[in-house]
Amino acid sequence: MAQRDPGPAPGRRIIHIDMDAFYASVEQRDDPALRGRPVAVGGSRQRGVVAAASYEARRFGVRSAMPSVTARRKCPELVFVPPRFDVYRAVSGQIHAIFARYTPLIQPLSLDEAYLDVTHPLVDAPSATAIAEAIRAAIRAETGLTASAGVSYNKFLAKLASDYRKPDGLFVITPRMGPAFVEALPIEAFHGIGPATATRMRALGIRTGLDLRRQELALLARHFGKAAAFYHGIARGRDDRPVDAERRRKSVGAERTFDRDIYDWAEATAALADLSGRVWLACATRGVGGRTVTVKVKYADFQQTGRARSLPAPVSAQAELLRVAQDLLRPGFPPDRGIRLLGVTLSNLQPADGDASPQFALALPV
Repeated sequence: MAQRDPGPAPGRRIIHIDMDAFYASVEQRDDPALRGRPVAVGGSRQRGVVAAASYEARRFGVRSAMPSVTARRKCPELVFVPPRFDVYRAVSGQIHAIFARYTPLIQPLSLDEAYLDVTHPLVDAPSATAIAEAIRAAIRAETGLTASAGVSYNKFLAKLASDYRKPDGLFVITPRMGPAFVEALPIEAFHGIGPATATRMRALGIRTGLDLRRQELALLARHFGKAAAFYHGIARGRDDRPVDAERRRKSVGAERTFDRDIYDWAEATAALADLSGRVWLACATRGVGGRTVTVKVKYADFQQTGRARSLPAPVSAQAELLRVAQDLLRPGFPPDRGIRLLGVTLSNLQPADGDASPQFALALPV
């Protein structure tokens, strides 16, 4: 017998919309000379980071958050263009206005990605699939850009579906399909299971969705704590999380676990520079800024500590974020034991609009 979503709203209809190579596609739309060429949005200098890559660049292995020097090595013909986050935010506004024609239940994940609950849509439509097609057509007609869509009965499967036929695709996972679709996936493909968790799962012999489904909840709880119930559910195609139109991200952070313990200040500051760049890029992508900087340190003996500083105004530049992170880390040097992990987090977030907000377009790594 087919398994169906056992959550509180079994008839839920969810769409996940994901713009195709959003920043790079906007640049190619606005500059015909870039069309058909491998394009990276971001800084091109030694410490630069790729904010987004066109599909032509992705064929060479260029990816977002990749150091620019690595991207250039993979694709010598790569064209770097500086980001224009004011333009991306404006286009994102157009796209979200299209969403709002169909449902008030919209949960943005970033400028180019959102969940929509169309269980009770604002339009007369035969299905969620028809709504997804209409949204994609409107986006193309009004912005000149393409979007991929996933349709399913929960958020987890809708997001998987939107990746399935990228770019410019649509895929539907029905309740009858859900459990079987999940069981064939490698756990690295599960949204909500990051690289570190995937490594721990593989050490337990969990390599696919079917392997995960075979695990008792008690075993998962022993190894993964509070996340166990979520993992137990998604392995069965279940996800009860609602589309939360009021949801707001509380913090943006990045961590790095070192291949070997570090003691040297130069190595630590180089790591902080990388982490600060990743946090800044993530904040820019989401259109937010923050006032509180936190540095996390985990030592070789797994003891952990952290220091935080709240500023009177949102951090105004990546260089300022790095400077505050360095100030927070400095009292711990030289360390009396090796450092296994460093993390940087920016919290007390607020929208990056208004004169007091960070100028993201000017402050990406260069």
